[in-house]
Amino acid sequence: MGSYSIKDLEKVSGIKAHTIRIWEKRYDLITPGRSMTNIRSYSDNDLKRLINISILARNGLKISKIALLSDQEIKDKVLLFSGMNSNSNSNIVENLVLSMIELNDQKFDKAFSAVIFNDGFESAFIKVMYPFFDKIGVLWQTGCINSAHEHFVSNLVRQKLIVAIDGQHNELGSKNEKFILFCPEGEFHELGLLFYHYILRRRGYKVMYLGQSVPFEDLKNIAESFQADSFLTVINSPSDADEIKDYFKLLNQAFPGKSIYAGGDVLNQIKPNFPNVKIVKSPESFIEALKIAL
Repeated sequence: MGSYSIKDLEKVSGIKAHTIRIWEKRYDLITPGRSMTNIRSYSDNDLKRLINISILARNGLKISKIALLSDQEIKDKVLLFSGMNSNSNSNIVENLVLSMIELNDQKFDKAFSAVIFNDGFESAFIKVMYPFFDKIGVLWQTGCINSAHEHFVSNLVRQKLIVAIDGQHNELGSKNEKFILFCPEGEFHELGLLFYHYILRRRGYKVMYLGQSVPFEDLKNIAESFQADSFLTVINSPSDADEIKDYFKLLNQAFPGKSIYAGGDVLNQIKPNFPNVKIVKSPESFIEALKIAL
C-alpha cells in the first residue's frame, strides 16, 4: 500500500493542494490519515479516487454532484466520458496511469487501442505515450510508483512497439540509407529507440537494431560490416556531462562523415557539439530531419 503526501497527490492529479483540502473539508471526497503531528497521508485508493474525480471535473461535472456519487458510480462515469471523449488525450493518459497503478493490462490495452484506432499508431504514440512517460517520471520521483509498476508498463509498451515494427515489413528497404540504432553501454531504457525504429521502418529505411547497452568496439565492428550511413542513439539515464561529451567525441572520430542522431532526456540538457552529431529533441523533429535529408 502506498502512502502519499498532499503534494504527491497534487503532482499526480494536477489538482492544487489547496483545492484538495477544500474538497476534503467541504465535500468529504477523500479522508486522509493523520500522523501524530497531524500531517495528512493518503492511500492508493485515495490516489485512484482523486484521479477519477479530476477526470469528471475536467469534463464539466460539478464537485458538489461528484460528491454524491458512490465509488462505482464515479468509475462508471469515468468510463462513459472516456468513451465519449476518446480523442481527449488527457483522459487517456490518466486512464493509462490508473491501469498502471492497478497493474491492469486489459485496461491499459483498451485505453491505448482506442487512440490507435482513431489516430493510427505513430500519432497515438506521440500524442499519448510521451505525455504518459512524462507522468511516469513524476510518479517515480515522488515515490508514487515502484520498479514493478515501471517494468509492468515498459513490457506492455515494448510488446506493442515490436508488433508495430514487425507490421512494417512491406515497406522494408525502399530507401537506400542504412541506419544503426543502439543504446550506449550501460543504457537500458530502449522504448524511445524502439519507437524511432518504427518511424524508420515505416518510411522504408534499412535498419540494424542493436538495442540496449552496446559496447563501443562491437558497434564499430557491426558498422563496418553493415556499411551504415547513419546512426541513432538514445540516452535517458542520468550521466556525467563530460563522459557524454567524450562518448560523442569517440563516435564523431570513429564515423567521420556519417550522421549521428542522438535523442533522450539527458541530451536535451547536455548538447554535445560535434559536426556530424544531430540532437533529436522529439520524434516530430526526427521526422522533419528525415524529410530535410531526402
